[in-house]
Amino acid sequence: MSTDDLFPGYVTAQPGASEGSAGAVRREAPRLASPQRAQTYLRVCDFESLIAQDHPARLVWNAVSQLDLSVFLARVSSVENGPGRAAVDPALVISLLLFGRCEGIVNARELERRCERDDAFRWLCGGVSINHHLLSDYESKLHLEVDALFNQLLAVLLHQDLVSLERTAHDGTRVRASAGAASFRREKTLQDCLVEAQTHLTEVQQEPAANAPTRAARRRAARERQARVEKALAELPKVRAAKRTAEDKAEARVSTTDADARVMKMPDGGFRPAYNVQLAADPISRVVTGVGLTNIGSDSGQTTPMLLDIERRTGTRPSEYLADGGYVNTEAFTAATLDGTTVYAPVPAPRNETIDRHAPKPTDSPETAAWRARMATPEAKELYKQRASTIELVNADLKGHRGLEQLAVRGSSKVFSSVLWTVLAYNLLQAIKLGAFA
Repeated sequence: MSTDDLFPGYVTAQPGASEGSAGAVRREAPRLASPQRAQTYLRVCDFESLIAQDHPARLVWNAVSQLDLSVFLARVSSVENGPGRAAVDPALVISLLLFGRCEGIVNARELERRCERDDAFRWLCGGVSINHHLLSDYESKLHLEVDALFNQLLAVLLHQDLVSLERTAHDGTRVRASAGAASFRREKTLQDCLVEAQTHLTEVQQEPAANAPTRAARRRAARERQARVEKALAELPKVRAAKRTAEDKAEARVSTTDADARVMKMPDGGFRPAYNVQLAADPISRVVTGVGLTNIGSDSGQTTPMLLDIERRTGTRPSEYLADGGYVNTEAFTAATLDGTTVYAPVPAPRNETIDRHAPKPTDSPETAAWRARMATPEAKELYKQRASTIELVNADLKGHRGLEQLAVRGSSKVFSSVLWTVLAYNLLQAIKLGAFA
C-alpha cells in the first residue's frame, strides 16, 4: 500500500529525485485544525450532569448528609428572617474537606482552586462560593467538632456490626512538621529573636501604611512572630527535661516556626522536625478506632493512652491488643491485662543470648510472665501477623494517598485537628466500601 493510499492528498517526490530536480514535487502546506478561541461558544448544562451517578463525590456527599451535623450547625449565627447573609452549609464544607483528602488534597487554597475548575468539586459546591479561609477555619479550629464527628462515624459502624473491637492493631507514624531544621534555636538565640520581634512590632505599630488592610496585616504578622518566639521559649524547659546529660540540656533547641514540633528520626534514616501520629485499627475492616498525637519520637508509653482513647470513643476496650516491639512496657502491659485486654507484642531479646526470652523473670508480675509465655506459642505468633497487614497498610494509605506525608499547619492543636480530618476521610471511604451508607 502506497503513502498516497494512506494519506489522500499527500504528494511525495519521485524515487531518486533530488530537491529542485524535475522529478521533485512541491508539497502543499499542511492543513491543521487550530484553536479559534475568539468564536462564540455556548455550553448549557446543570450541575447534576457534571459527574457520573457513581462518582466518589456523590458517595461522600451522600454519607455526610446522613450524619448528624448539629454540633457544626450550632456555630452558625445566621438565622431565618434575621440580618446578614446566609452561612455556607456545614455539610458542604465538611464534604469538600473529606473529598479533598480522599483525593490527596489537604491545602485549603488548592481546594478553593479546585472548586472553580474541577467538575467534581463544582458539583459539590452547586454554585455556592467557597474561600480558603472558611476551609482553614474548619480544619484547624473545630477540633472538638471533628472529634465528635469521628466518634459518630465509629458509632454508626459499630451499630451495624461493620467494626469489631475484639482486636486492635496499634502503630505510630512520624509525619513531617511544617517547620525547617534551621528554625531550631538555642536559648541565647531565642532571647535575641524575642528582642528583634518586639522591636519590629513597635516599629510596625508606629509606621504609616498605604491603607488600613495593609497596616492591619503587617501588625498581625509582627504579633504572630513575637508570639511564636515566646512560645518557643516557653517550650524550652520541656525539651531540656527530656534530655539526659547536662551537655545535651545546654544544647537544647526549639523551633521558632512550630514550637511543638521535635526533631525525630524518620523512616529514611534522616532527622527532621516531625510529629508522632498514633493510630489503632480493626484488623478485619481496617477502620481506625483510635487516634493520638505526640511530639515524642519513641512509641514506648503510648499503649495506655491509646487504649483509653479507644474506650473514650467507643465505650469499650478491645479484647486483644497487637503492637510492635517499640511499645513494650511491662507496666502498661500489666495494666492493660488487668483491664481485660490481652496483649500481643514481641518479647525483646535479652543481652545474654543463652537466656530464654520467654522465660519469666523474678521481677515479672503474673501478667507480664503470662505475656512472655503466650508469645512463645504458635497461635500467638500467627495472630500477631495481623498487626503488620492491618496498621502498616493504614499508615501507607494515609501517607501515600490522603496527604498525611507532610503537615500544612503548625501547633499540636491544629496538627491533631488536621490528622483527625484525614483519618475521618479514610474511615468514611472504608464505611462506604462496607456499605454503611447504602
